[in-house]
Amino acid sequence: REKREREERGVMASLFDGLPAPVNDTPSSSSDAKHKTTSTTSRLGGGGRLVARGAPALAPAPAYGAREGSGFVPRKCEDYGDGGAYPEIHLPQYPRDMGKPGGNKKKKNQTLALNVNATGEVDYGALHRQGDNRGKVVYADHKALVPSLPQGQGTLEKPSEEDIAETAKRTAAALQGKVDTVLSAAQPKSVAPRPGDARYVKYTPANGQSGSSQRIIRISDAHVDPLEPPKFKHKKVPRGPGSPPVPVMHSPPRKLTHQDQQDWAIPPCISNWKNRKGYTIPLDKRLAADGRGLQEVQINDNFAKLSEALYVAEQKAREAIDMRSKIQKEIMTKEKMRKEDDLRALAQKARLERTGMGAGEHSRGGVHQEDQDRQRYGDYEEDFEASRASRGGGAADEGPPPESP
Repeated sequence: REKREREERGVMASLFDGLPAPVNDTPSSSSDAKHKTTSTTSRLGGGGRLVARGAPALAPAPAYGAREGSGFVPRKCEDYGDGGAYPEIHLPQYPRDMGKPGGNKKKKNQTLALNVNATGEVDYGALHRQGDNRGKVVYADHKALVPSLPQGQGTLEKPSEEDIAETAKRTAAALQGKVDTVLSAAQPKSVAPRPGDARYVKYTPANGQSGSSQRIIRISDAHVDPLEPPKFKHKKVPRGPGSPPVPVMHSPPRKLTHQDQQDWAIPPCISNWKNRKGYTIPLDKRLAADGRGLQEVQINDNFAKLSEALYVAEQKAREAIDMRSKIQKEIMTKEKMRKEDDLRALAQKARLERTGMGAGEHSRGGVHQEDQDRQRYGDYEEDFEASRASRGGGAADEGPPPESP
């Protein structure tokens, strides 16, 4: 273990010899004392950076080899100097704020500077000239509401005395008219005017009993009280008959038949869900109320078409099955006949061998041998027809009998 520690210290010393001299050295580091340099006009910063004299001193970083356990954590740009990250410190490091989240983004100040206008007053319109209103003319002062004179006119021209008097007269007349209107509305109504003027009539009595022979009579209409209720009531007379109604044509009366009664028989409304009073309703009444008897059952024509198609398909299937069984029987019969022919040939050959007759002798046998063969073949035909009749009945006409050997 000690040997390995000495080797590690030797390796570290060889590494230190190849490194440049650190500027921010510490008194505790003996190996960096020989690399200490001084300058009268300038001094180096933490990573070899030239710093002018009079600048604030930077916090010294631990020497190389002593940073791992010293608790040094680089957080500012000054901690790196002009160099990069420290590989022996296993923490997130951002030299010159490179890659730091939000490192290069400066927080925008939302406070506006205090500005004054041309008259020396505080310009509050600067608050409204932000965002979308930037560069626009914003009227944020009360003086913007006061109309201004056009350029070239110093003061307003005052009216003359005649204009003032005329304007005052018109104003007084308008005010007096409004006052009279209000007062007349408050006063009681005046007497209603007479409908017509008075008329004078000379009156002479017929019998002359009065003292004077002639008199002049003044005739005038009596005053009508506007608040008096009407003396007569207006009654609405019912409208008179119009055109004569359209005559309704009726058929001659007929006697109601039983069929008409049944046709007009409307069953009572019976619910299939509610029976509040708990009546026992017969099934025929429920069916009559359901309206099933009024519906006429109609059978679709497609059912007949389907039945006919099924019947035709069944017939064709039966014919196909019969044809297939017939062909299979014919095949089996031919196969059986072939086997019988083979057996017959073998039996004939065995008989010839048993009798000892050769092929040459058989050819020279003469008429007697041929007669025996024909008789034997006739017996075989009779036996074959009998066997076929016993098997299938009508199978005798399916094929010709085997030829004679």
